[in-house]
Amino acid sequence: MSKPLEGRLAVVTGASRGIGYFTALTLASEGAHVIACARTVGGLEELDDAIKADGNGSATLVPMDLADMGAIDRLGGSIFKRWGKLDIMVANAGVLGVVSPLAHVEAKVFEQVMTVNVTATWRLIRSLEPLLTQSDAGRAVLLSSGVAHTCRPFWGPYAASKAAVEALARTWAGETAHTGLKVNSVDPGRTRTAMRAQAAPGEDPMTLPHPSEVAAKIVGLTRPDFTESGKLYSVREDRLKDYQLPQ
Repeated sequence: MSKPLEGRLAVVTGASRGIGYFTALTLASEGAHVIACARTVGGLEELDDAIKADGNGSATLVPMDLADMGAIDRLGGSIFKRWGKLDIMVANAGVLGVVSPLAHVEAKVFEQVMTVNVTATWRLIRSLEPLLTQSDAGRAVLLSSGVAHTCRPFWGPYAASKAAVEALARTWAGETAHTGLKVNSVDPGRTRTAMRAQAAPGEDPMTLPHPSEVAAKIVGLTRPDFTESGKLYSVREDRLKDYQLPQ
């Protein structure tokens, strides 16, 4: 019996830990070849070992820093030379910055959050769109956050960056509406990750969903039979949301 993603090619950023790690692992378990991107080589090697141990799918490891825009640009060219197309992109990598009053945030911290969370996402879109549109069922998932909408006090840089990511996703979905590419955002909700521990150090992580649970939902949006586009998927509510557009 064939797997849902057998023969498909997927890029996952931030694949060395947390949601990205388990998304890559789940994609591979469904038959995809995963191009796993992250800064941490050790984490990528652990992922590769886990994929091999599972016996399903396969991976190509790409150690890279998303602050390196040239590396993102080269990624698209390398994929084209080797495979000629791309079926799935999961833009998961991101940084929190600091939890602090806006006026107290250092400029270098704010700029890092915007560079990694927003500019790098745009560069991924720019680098990989030609490949995704060559697929018979290209799928792109951009990770957002509930704070993009709640604008929670002290989370300003992160909230602003995720609001920008959602704007990119909605714009991109509109621009590719007449192609086979489907673009959606995902709000994973509170999840047992290192970023969440950084943001809420006093929280009991065992009260939070495991990142593998979130990964399963993300992978569902990457399958060829999922045809919605321009939506926000809330993992906590387990549903797609239409954005409230101005009248």
